[in-house]
Amino acid sequence: MIYLLRESCGLMLAPARVAAKATELACENPLNLFSCTPTSRALAASCELFERATRAYPKPAFNLSASERVVWEQPFCRVIAFGEPSDKPKLLLVAPMSGHYATLLRGTVAAFLDTHQVFITDWSDARQVPLAAGRFGLDEYIDYCMALFEALGPDLHVMAVCQPSVPVLAAIARMEAEDHPLVPRSATLLGGPIDTRRSPTAVNDLAQQRGLAWFEHCIHEVPWSAPGRGRRVYPGFLQLTGFMGMNLDRHLTAHRDMFKHLVQGDGDSAAKHREFYDEYLAVMDLTAEFFLQTVETVFIAHALPRGVMRHRGEPVDLGAIRRCALMAIEGEKDDITGVGQTRAALDLTTSLLAGKKAYHLQAGAGHYGVFNGSRFRAEVAPRIKAFMEQNAGRAADLTQLGAGRQPAEDAQVIRFTSRRAGEALEDHTAVDNSTLGRFAPDEVLAHSAADLRYVGARSSPIGG
Repeated sequence: MIYLLRESCGLMLAPARVAAKATELACENPLNLFSCTPTSRALAASCELFERATRAYPKPAFNLSASERVVWEQPFCRVIAFGEPSDKPKLLLVAPMSGHYATLLRGTVAAFLDTHQVFITDWSDARQVPLAAGRFGLDEYIDYCMALFEALGPDLHVMAVCQPSVPVLAAIARMEAEDHPLVPRSATLLGGPIDTRRSPTAVNDLAQQRGLAWFEHCIHEVPWSAPGRGRRVYPGFLQLTGFMGMNLDRHLTAHRDMFKHLVQGDGDSAAKHREFYDEYLAVMDLTAEFFLQTVETVFIAHALPRGVMRHRGEPVDLGAIRRCALMAIEGEKDDITGVGQTRAALDLTTSLLAGKKAYHLQAGAGHYGVFNGSRFRAEVAPRIKAFMEQNAGRAADLTQLGAGRQPAEDAQVIRFTSRRAGEALEDHTAVDNSTLGRFAPDEVLAHSAADLRYVGARSSPIGG
C-alpha cells in the first residue's frame, strides 16, 4: 500500500512540479527585468528546491572518458567493461546492491582506468525485472559472482565495496573448496560487513534489536505501472529514507546552503550540490528475498564468521581459501561498517598464507571515503594497485608460498609445493604453450598439498 501511495503522490504533484519549473525559468530569464533582484532569485531557488525534492530521479550515467561495453548480462545484473579490450590486468568491481546504482562507484572506476581493464557489476532495479524472471536471493547473488569469476578469468582481480564483501567471499570460498581453476588472483574488500559483532554501528544494532519480523514489514509489491508489477521488493525510497535519517541534519544543512548559493548567484557550489544529489537520490528496489536473507545471514545470525553459512546446501568454509590473496580496507570514521568488521575476513581465512593477506585502516575516512574521494585516490587506490600487482603473476605465487609464517610441521610441505609447482609450470609450458594464458596459472600453481593432488589429476607429470 505504501508503494502505491508514494506513486500516487508523485502523480498528483506532477502539475505542481511543472508550475514550479515554469516559474523558475521565468524568474531566471535574462529578458525578465527583475531576474537579478533578491526576491526573484529567492523565488527561483525555492521553486528549484521544491521540484528537486518531489521528483523521481532516473538512473545516472557513468560519464567517464572510456567507452562502455556490456560483456555479460542476466536478468538481475549486467557487467560493463570500460574501454577497449587490452592486455592490462583485469579488475572486476562488484558494486553494492543496497539501494544505489553502480554509478555511485564512478570515482572508483576512474581511479583504475589507467592501469587496469575495469569491469563493474550493474545491478538491475528489481521493479524493472518482470516477475517471470524468477527470484533473486543471496544464493543467486553468489551464483552470479561465481559465474562472473569464470567468465572473466583467469588472472582476475576482484574488488567488493561494502555489502557484496560477504557474497564475494562466499563465492571464492565455494570455488576454493571445489579446487576451481579460475579462482580470482586477489580480492579486496572495502568496508564490508564480514563480522558485524565487531565494533557494531547503529545499523548493526538496529538489526539485532528489531529482528527479522520487523524488516518484513518493509516489503511491498511493485505497483502495476512498472515492468516488475507484483514482485515483492524492499523499495529504494525506504532505503533512501534510512540513509538520510542517519545524517538528517547534514542533508538539511546542505539544502539550506544550496538555497543560499542560488540566491547569491554562486553557480559552482550549486552545481556541485546538484551533481551529488542527482546521484544520491537515485535509488533502486531490491528483491524481498535478497534483502531479508542478507539481513538475517549477515546482520542477525552472523552466519559467515560463525562458520554456519551455506550456499545451495553446501557449507561456506573460509578456511578453504588458500590461493586467492585477500586485502581488507576500513575507514577510521566509518559509521556503517565498524572498524574490525572487514578485517575479520583475514582472521577467518586460516589456510591463507600471511604473505597473501593485507590490511589498511584509512585515517579520517568515513564509509564513503573508503572507496571514493581525495583520500581514496591519494592513499587507498595506490595500496590496492600495489597489492594486486604483488599477486598478479606466476612468479608472485611461487614467491609467496614461503612468505607467511607457517608452523614447523608445515615447512616441508611448503618447500615441496614450491618445487613441484615450478616443475609443473615448466612442463605445462613445453607441452602446450598456447593454453598457458587461458588456464595454466590457476591450474598448475599450487598452494597446498590438496592443490597438488588437483593438478596431478589434470597434468600427468605431477601425478601422485
